[in-house]
Amino acid sequence: MLRRPLGVAPARALSSIGPLLALLAACAFFAARSDRFLTGGNLSLVLQQVMVVGVLAIGQTLVILTAGVDLACGAIMALGGIVMTTLAARLGVPVPLAIAAGMGVTTLFGVAHGLLITSLRLPPFIVTLGTLNIAFALTQLHSRGQTVTGIPAALGALGDTFQLGGTRIVYGAVLMLVLYGVAWFGLRETAAGRHVHAVGGAPEAARLAGIHTRALLIGVYALAGLLYGVAALLSVARTGVGDPNAGQTDNLDAITAVVLGGTSLFGGRGSVLGSLVGALIVGVFRNGLTLMGVSSVYQILVTGVLVILAVATDQLTREGRR
Repeated sequence: MLRRPLGVAPARALSSIGPLLALLAACAFFAARSDRFLTGGNLSLVLQQVMVVGVLAIGQTLVILTAGVDLACGAIMALGGIVMTTLAARLGVPVPLAIAAGMGVTTLFGVAHGLLITSLRLPPFIVTLGTLNIAFALTQLHSRGQTVTGIPAALGALGDTFQLGGTRIVYGAVLMLVLYGVAWFGLRETAAGRHVHAVGGAPEAARLAGIHTRALLIGVYALAGLLYGVAALLSVARTGVGDPNAGQTDNLDAITAVVLGGTSLFGGRGSVLGSLVGALIVGVFRNGLTLMGVSSVYQILVTGVLVILAVATDQLTREGRR
């Protein structure tokens, strides 16, 4: 008689609704500890703080659903931002062309990831670890290690705000939410989206079922690269400069958001909306602890504990499916 691991059912339920419950519990806790937390201005600030990592997490979710991982997303984003700002601010290239060039560079990195992983059968971890260093070096060389200032106003337009019920909302945060809606629809309601889950869950079975796994993986990494370009534009809009040192920890923050959101690191299972919740959990904790005057070291500590709990829950759920 087969024995099921103890605690599997609760772990499975926790994996589905746990991220949202954790977000609500965190909001309730910080609301009780600070009168400023639940104000419209502060919640708008949380959205603004997570919009860059939030968009990176969409691309990271696509990659992780295929049982991959992308360690280079933050470095590629920084390179895209430097390309946009140097072209627009130093060379006088029209803003739309500068944006297209930056996004083109980030997309090319994604295509390279897909080709290396599918053609040479290299592990995604190794490929993206290598391109992380390549992108960082190219960023420093292209910018000469200098922050790019004096960017045209149009390049930072997504950092502008509009009034909604007495609260200023940044356009970039709205764009992030729209992208999540599009990604959710694409993954849930289209054949290509279902193929992404299938390739991550059982790649050989997906291939035998007629899914072109190589083309799909290249497409997933290319789309992730394009999203890193959008994140680069948001980063430039938020800071108002091209920063060659931007995004150095954003790769880990994006992976943290995806894991906290309930997407399995083993691929095939998860929801992109969960990644949004995961990004908000990290943002709420950092914002709330800052309001309480807690050192940033404890914010990192709490984030690490949450990641371990999320991965442990994922592992229990996976064991229960065997």
